[in-house]
Amino acid sequence: MQEPQDNPNQLNIELSEEMAEGVYSNLALITHSNSEFVIDFIRVMPGVPKAKVKSRIVLTPDHAKRLLLALQENVAKFEAHNGHISLNEQTPPFPINFGGGMGQA
Repeated sequence: MQEPQDNPNQLNIELSEEMAEGVYSNLALITHSNSEFVIDFIRVMPGVPKAKVKSRIVLTPDHAKRLLLALQENVAKFEAHNGHISLNEQTPPFPINFGGGMGQA
């Protein structure tokens, strides 16, 4: 049996135990400039009028587009296996009592 050869184009990605736990987010705010997209992931709790950004991701425009395409592909796979994800059109775009202005990149 042959040992698999190292692929020079292979990327080894390390995921720490802490990072593997992830961070829960139920709101994402997206802003952009001419050179980058900024996605802030926020956790809003019911009845709490203040929320903190839990994670911020800064992307180049081409990586933002790749993320969009990857999300579209994964949502399609999810729906094919689990059924259609329906969005409640009567839910406001962000939770009530969530205040503050939009950041700028």
